[in-house]
Amino acid sequence: MPIPVRLRVNNTPREHTIEARVLLVHYLRDVCHLTGTHVGCETGICGACTVLVDGQAVKSCTMFAVQADGSDVTTIEGIATNGQLHPVQQGFWDCHGLQCGFCTPGMILASVHLLAQNASPSRDEIAAGLRGNLCRCTGYSHIIDAVTQASKSPVASGFSRTGSEAARG
Repeated sequence: MPIPVRLRVNNTPREHTIEARVLLVHYLRDVCHLTGTHVGCETGICGACTVLVDGQAVKSCTMFAVQADGSDVTTIEGIATNGQLHPVQQGFWDCHGLQCGFCTPGMILASVHLLAQNASPSRDEIAAGLRGNLCRCTGYSHIIDAVTQASKSPVASGFSRTGSEAARG
């Protein structure tokens, strides 16, 4: 039985009638056409599908879209501002924090959440904070470098505490 769902996705109100069983990752990709959120393991282990829901990092393959009804959802497409990369995105670029790029959107959103919780994390705290996101290519060192670089930007830590509301300024 179709159910109405109303979300704010990347600062854009979205309203659709969907089946109750639609996972948030599939809602974002198939209904909203935001394909930056990747479908990986579909069990919550890899973290490729990580998005922010009301400022919290969520593995969107483990949440039904109807569970996010009324929430503010931020995907990788929603963190750059006025054509400027988010400091975490810039860090991944500058520090070569990606190779194949499959884990990158989820890794970046998990990093944004981490920096909202701890604006100046140590390397060990970054590693612990990203423990739920897997990368098969990089060996993680460059990812940790990227998050460390981003932590030095005043913009990085203010983003996800309240989701994309902070991005609205």
